[in-house]
Amino acid sequence: MKRPSVGWFASMAVAALVAASVAGSAEDAKKAERGKAVYVEQKCKLCHQVAGEGNAKGPLDDVGTKLKREEIKEWLVDPKAAAAKHKSTRKPPMKAYDTLPAEDLDALIAFMERCKKQ
Repeated sequence: MKRPSVGWFASMAVAALVAASVAGSAEDAKKAERGKAVYVEQKCKLCHQVAGEGNAKGPLDDVGTKLKREEIKEWLVDPKAAAAKHKSTRKPPMKAYDTLPAEDLDALIAFMERCKKQ
């Protein structure tokens, strides 16, 4: 019986990584879609704008480039601390979304992470 070559094993490893990446991308996209729905449900566009929709005084189109995941989360759950840290003086101050279910919070963060200028 002939043994598979090292190249065969390498090809299989790459194929497995690509398959896992595609599955992860689909899951990430689904989570971000849920985050977009949370954004709408929480009426975030009253104070913020994404893709030209909402309040132009609070644009979020580039937030995924400017802030790390942990920083986005801080803005959502402890905006007072985030505002102090970033020396933000925008009025009215942002309300805390610290009572959102963990899944919704995570989805909203995923949506914000995808807000990147092209």
